[in-house]
Amino acid sequence: MKYPEPPPIDPAMQSIFDAHDHGKISVELKNPIDSTEVLSKVYSPGVAEVCTRIADYPPEKKKYTAAPGIVAVVSDGTAVLGLGNIGADASLPVMEGKAGLFKQFAGIDSFPIVLDTTDVDEIVATVKAIAPSFGGINLEDISAPRCFEVEDRLKAELDMPVMHDDQHGTAIVVTAALRNARMLSGRKDGEMRIVIAGAGASGIACAKMLYSTGVRDIILTDSKGAIHPWRHDLTPVKQQLLSWTNHEGIRGTTEEILAGKDCFIGLSGSTISEEAIASMNHDPIIFALSNPTPEIHPDIARKYATVVATGRSDFPNQINNVLAFPGIFKGAFEAGATAITDEMKIAASVAIADVVLDEMSTEKIIPDPFDPRVVPAVTAAVKKAWLTGKGDWVIR
Repeated sequence: MKYPEPPPIDPAMQSIFDAHDHGKISVELKNPIDSTEVLSKVYSPGVAEVCTRIADYPPEKKKYTAAPGIVAVVSDGTAVLGLGNIGADASLPVMEGKAGLFKQFAGIDSFPIVLDTTDVDEIVATVKAIAPSFGGINLEDISAPRCFEVEDRLKAELDMPVMHDDQHGTAIVVTAALRNARMLSGRKDGEMRIVIAGAGASGIACAKMLYSTGVRDIILTDSKGAIHPWRHDLTPVKQQLLSWTNHEGIRGTTEEILAGKDCFIGLSGSTISEEAIASMNHDPIIFALSNPTPEIHPDIARKYATVVATGRSDFPNQINNVLAFPGIFKGAFEAGATAITDEMKIAASVAIADVVLDEMSTEKIIPDPFDPRVVPAVTAAVKKAWLTGKGDWVIR
């Protein structure tokens, strides 16, 4: 296929493109292959001895291959950042970046795997087929509701940690940040009345995790407003939400139902007016997490809110998944975990929140992504949760 010539790169953006020049990752040798003797050990004929041993004793794969410590970063390119369905090729820079973050923050090797299919059966079959080369699967940027089925099936069919980071990484960090924010606002989990704008992967995962910590008054909204029992356009996934959210059957747009609420969590790319924020309960908590444009500008939100968080690095309280996934997979690998459980997620969330507990302020409810305490804390908590089966939510 013949493609048109791309336009010149804006000079102001050149440094960004330079950072991606010929990709951001590479494969490195643990030891040099610098002699015939070494070559004969790491490849033929010596490698045959190792292959035969693994064939006879399959668990030896864990000792004599790198696979158990490698993560596959898998995407079909259907829900990339704020760009939407841009396809496998265009999603590759994001997946390379994710692999780079695994290495930088946790020392974990990982490889980007982008799939030229959006069929759930094909995605599941492909990931299962390549799974022997990896020790864990990080699903990334797969659109809802397909992402729920892909993750559920892979978790059931693979004997290794599987996590859709857009769901659980976001939920873990949001839950950690909200624990500290509500402490600053003098509220308890059971008293929080929350509106979550966005009933996709991250919004639903955040609602589920918050519910598991004791929050009971949660309303999710989508582009058509509140998810309530009288809507006839709900997908099965959204229909299931009604068994534990919006108990009062409140109707209306996101802005309309914010009146009197304690917390707004934005994960939808929508826009919220100053008037809607002003109608909330006193000293509300505002998490305007859409990127690159928050649902409401933080400077406006701060006029009313006790705590404001965004998904951006140029404002305080950035909600960034890199606080979660490197330590979660590292802890899972160190524990020899065959799954990532709810207890491990809760333990990770508590660990992240506790890092800044003694230095908390309205502009520091969550650690900085480069805080060196984060990955060790999350790793230890996740490892303990797997080994003990406990990941208690600490009510402070």
